[in-house]
Amino acid sequence: MTRTRRAGRRLGSTRDGLPDWLRAQAQWAPGRTALVAGSRRYTFEELDRRARLAARQLASLGLGAGARAAVVMRRGAGFVTAVHALTRIGAIAIPLNLRLASEELAWQLADARPDVVLSDATTAAVAAAAARGFPGLPHAIADEAAGHGGFETGGMFAGLLEAEVALRDRIDLARVQGTIYTSATSGRPKGVLLTYGNHWWSAIGSALRLGLRPDDRWLAPLPLWHVGGLAIIWRSVIYGIPLIVHDAFDPAAANHEIDTGEVTVVSVVSTMLNRMLADRGGRPFPRSLRCVLLGGGPILPALLDTCARLGVPVAPTYGLTETASQVATLAPGDRARRPGAAGQALLHTTVRIDGGGRPADPGTIGEILVAGPTVMRGYAGRSEATAQALRGGWLHTGDVGYLDDEGCLYVVDRRDDMIITGGENVYPAEVEAVLCEHPAVADAGVVAVPDPHWGQAVAAVLVPRAHTPPTVEEIRVFCEGRLARYKLPRHVWFTDALPRSGGGKLLRRSIREWVAGRASAPPAGAASAAAGAHETSANRVSAG
Repeated sequence: MTRTRRAGRRLGSTRDGLPDWLRAQAQWAPGRTALVAGSRRYTFEELDRRARLAARQLASLGLGAGARAAVVMRRGAGFVTAVHALTRIGAIAIPLNLRLASEELAWQLADARPDVVLSDATTAAVAAAAARGFPGLPHAIADEAAGHGGFETGGMFAGLLEAEVALRDRIDLARVQGTIYTSATSGRPKGVLLTYGNHWWSAIGSALRLGLRPDDRWLAPLPLWHVGGLAIIWRSVIYGIPLIVHDAFDPAAANHEIDTGEVTVVSVVSTMLNRMLADRGGRPFPRSLRCVLLGGGPILPALLDTCARLGVPVAPTYGLTETASQVATLAPGDRARRPGAAGQALLHTTVRIDGGGRPADPGTIGEILVAGPTVMRGYAGRSEATAQALRGGWLHTGDVGYLDDEGCLYVVDRRDDMIITGGENVYPAEVEAVLCEHPAVADAGVVAVPDPHWGQAVAAVLVPRAHTPPTVEEIRVFCEGRLARYKLPRHVWFTDALPRSGGGKLLRRSIREWVAGRASAPPAGAASAAAGAHETSANRVSAG
């Protein structure tokens, strides 16, 4: 990137695209609340002014159209401001998951090749550690005081002056807005290229399905670096409604926010909703809450039954990072007629079940295919993976489900091998690769087991190199720092050999069947890894 040249270039055309969504709201309703973060409220005019100042500061680093910015920030006003600021200079946002281990963040930085790393005071050390192997990579740190008036004197990023550049005031729907990392079946994350058009049509389709009211206020307890949280940032400025963010998920804080009567819509995953319901102790939500958008993985029937008993206006949804969030959503109030359904596809989105190269008949289970304007541009730097995923004009999700006679989608499995624990995606191959790095582990197979709190938990079956296997605690200590905590195995068994096909492929279905009777009732001498015990079994995992 030629930094000086890009900083001085005109950054947008006023003839093409839509008016910048935040800028438009600042002109139409300047005094309306745009963002609530902690005790601070920002109007659309204030948020727009902060985004413009931050954009000119980032432009002073030479950032411009097509530049890549890794955003390693906690959820809050700084994160939201940074996303809008990058839009104003045409840069691509790459939000990174703060829950990842340092090695995982470093890998993503190497893969994304950003031109700058953005952090705040609380995440600066994490960002610096991850970027240690990239000497010369600029690191801009948001000033905490900037959220309380510091913008007027020093801007958002301490030590950065404002560049005299023309900022974009139009949004080209075809341009890439961000690269959102998700996992792949190979065990390595892939950067999903999402355009402004993806976000626009996702917001329009969601509003048409869930409805939109002038008094709507959307609570986002989800991490903003996940597509579910990022989507709400864009919906708030497209709809012109307040976005409410918390710097961490706390069920009592989320419930309190809802009980004030301000929140009308909230996005959660099953684990969050379970914790919120437990905190309420059977107390119903206020009538002002009209929609609980529930996604992030399998939804247990018991949770839906509880919601029905308490009158929770839950709207189950099925979505993907590759589709800028929602694909199909069941409107609140429609669940009784369609128990277990993910809903019908959003307007402009088409869902098909692959029936061997043709649409499958209603009720036939097959791979879920998606087409429409919310489908990603592709995977960053991975042309082969992109061609494979988008072959034939359809996004091949790898998920399995079926459509009923009315076109309502039912999801049978969220990818055969993927584990979803607390709304976080865990791919077994990634965990297996780390486990096999342990000097005492010869082979590893990782599968999901049911968990009453997290929905699913990570379970590992290991083949030791020596007669005496390592302890569960040794395994967990070894994995810590190499894997995010939610990826750590909570159950571990040892065996003589793992089932593999003639081509050497691990047969996880056989492992799941072997583990199924042991997760709930461990064999003699075995116990849960969560209890700190050493699980072991002399049984051989059968390939049949």
